[in-house]
Amino acid sequence: MPTTSPSALTTAFAEDLDAWRPVDAGQDDLRRRYLDLLAQGDEAWRRQPRPEHLTASCFVFDASFSHVLLCFHGKGRFWVQLGGHIEDDDASVADAAFREVAEESGLGAITPVRRAPADLNIHSLGSGFTRCTAHWDVGFAAVASRDAEILVSEESDDVAWWPVDALPDGIADQFDQRLATVLAELGRG
Repeated sequence: MPTTSPSALTTAFAEDLDAWRPVDAGQDDLRRRYLDLLAQGDEAWRRQPRPEHLTASCFVFDASFSHVLLCFHGKGRFWVQLGGHIEDDDASVADAAFREVAEESGLGAITPVRRAPADLNIHSLGSGFTRCTAHWDVGFAAVASRDAEILVSEESDDVAWWPVDALPDGIADQFDQRLATVLAELGRG
């Protein structure tokens, strides 16, 4: 039970999740688990003292939804969508995801597909992560131009566009299934 009132970010995200009806039954089950976590208040997304917490990510597609922008994660040593931790000054979980895109790829011009989540995923973290043991990731979707200049942040070894039907070797565990779920959620699968 939270000891203080939840922030506007936590309250708004709980309302967004409560209103969302995912097309995938497994996503709907996760949605309910996330709502239970959010009942704990802001602790749900704060890194300290929790080793498990909410994170925000973004599946960035080209305009045709035939390519997805991935980063080769420095700590995880796998290809994955862009994303990271929610910060105190993020206005929403979606804004955190879109901020992470700019920080990790240099893309300033993305167009959110929608403000509702497109994916929920709970995954354990490997030994490359020191304080975190699991992320309760909230994935959003956006579109960007494949012609835009890409920058590689210090958190990644590479950032590149990949065909959605020809993903690179070394993708994160279950990433191909997550991508298929996101495309189905967006009516593109």
